[in-house]
Amino acid sequence: MKQHWLKTVRQVIALFFIISASAIFLDYRELVPSSWMKLFASFQFTPSVLNSIKAATGISMFLIVLLILTVLFGRMYCSFICPLGIFQDFIIRISRKIQGKYKLRYKKPWTYIRYSIISITVLLAVFGNLLVLSLLDPYSNFGRIFSYLLQPVVVWANNGLAYILNHFNNYTLYAVKVPAIHWQVISLVLVFLIAIGWMAARRGRLFCNGICPVGTLLGIISKISIFKVAINKSQCTQCGKCVKACKSECIDIKSISIDTDRCVDCFNCIDVCPEDAMKYKFSYIQQKPTNKKEDSTTDQSKRSFLIRSITGAAALTFVGRRVKAETVKSLKGLTAFDRTHHATPPGSLSIEHFKDTCTACSLCVTACPTNVIQPSFLENGWDGMMQPYMDFRSGLCNYDCVKCSEVCPNGAILPIQSIEEKHKVQIGVAKFIKENCIVETEGTDCGACSEHCPTKAVNMVPYGDVLLPKVTEEICVGCGACEHACPVDPYRAIYVDGNAVHQEAEQPKETEEQVAQPDDFPF
Repeated sequence: MKQHWLKTVRQVIALFFIISASAIFLDYRELVPSSWMKLFASFQFTPSVLNSIKAATGISMFLIVLLILTVLFGRMYCSFICPLGIFQDFIIRISRKIQGKYKLRYKKPWTYIRYSIISITVLLAVFGNLLVLSLLDPYSNFGRIFSYLLQPVVVWANNGLAYILNHFNNYTLYAVKVPAIHWQVISLVLVFLIAIGWMAARRGRLFCNGICPVGTLLGIISKISIFKVAINKSQCTQCGKCVKACKSECIDIKSISIDTDRCVDCFNCIDVCPEDAMKYKFSYIQQKPTNKKEDSTTDQSKRSFLIRSITGAAALTFVGRRVKAETVKSLKGLTAFDRTHHATPPGSLSIEHFKDTCTACSLCVTACPTNVIQPSFLENGWDGMMQPYMDFRSGLCNYDCVKCSEVCPNGAILPIQSIEEKHKVQIGVAKFIKENCIVETEGTDCGACSEHCPTKAVNMVPYGDVLLPKVTEEICVGCGACEHACPVDPYRAIYVDGNAVHQEAEQPKETEEQVAQPDDFPF
């Protein structure tokens, strides 16, 4: 009996996950609930691992399920759940339509490359550097591609359609601010999209089986999986149709064998086999015949490559921790400020905790309603590339918002239980530079920073015939409302210096003037 139904089941489940992932990262109207965002991310392998290790809440139930599924059924995660893997399947299908007769073929595995990459990834992670993992993690890559490249396109389309509909008095759609992502970040994400797309179009799941650390790890586990795709040699006529359909390039028709640790259980081979020789069934671990002399040379090459890679990784960690992202300059007569740290989102506890846990999946960037959370290029140093930071020129941290803490799947931003708790979290402290303020430079009143401060940590005090801002650091929460509102460019007269470790701000005391203020506006 042919098992055509396996491919159909895979396609249905994969379609559900790719639609869900797309809706989450393309959501520009905050229609997707935070609980669904976090739940979906929990099904992804890397967030589940990090949440289990870093969040100190015990091993994730979802991670246990994923590991059990892999031991039982092989690398089903890669074809059924992983959004980047499913996205590559779409590229593969489109490329086949365009290229016509171009077919996939069996290729030898990139064994020494993929094992070196996963070794470097694990080594850096142990030393608290998630740079390689965040750059290569499939879920994070999918999130960045859809959030930073595709979401702006969707917003532009929405705004164009809203403009047309509004002319006909139809206000079903309304214009939305286009996310402002730094061009360096967009360029880097675009490079990854082109590279992954090219590999998928030319070599199928090459990224998954040659580079992706998650794919390599699951491949190692799948070697002992109970169910595998296997070939019945007595029925096989070596027609090669399975080879041309295999997106993992893992079926060797000459030896009539399957490289099971590269097989992603797409079941394409079973679907196209005319002799019903391909079966997904209970299987035992198969040992491949080896050439000892060839293996000895290969092993020596692997060891040499691995040693050089580990040395480079250690150097990258050392250098990355010491790169300062902001260059201090003087421009147009304004005093440049030396921001010690960029602030990290409330709930991230400290810069060290955040950088050691965040994989730059961009979920918090997508969920942030004020766009203050932005992906970094070098703002967090080399070792924090692509990880989010608080960009107070783009927005401010809403005093009553805890959205980012609700959606983070890795434990990089821990849940904030209440708005009252959020009001006490001090992610940074406002610093005032009198030389930059227009009260000093132009001799005129301003007060924009004080007007927007939710705690009145920035207050206006007499300064000659005008009023000058004064910061009460104890009650400042570092929300950045003052920096965002400051009209001075290119260097603000007031800015937020992030706390290396988040503190608890004192609660603002209500003054008599503040209590009496409502009486001044009886309406």
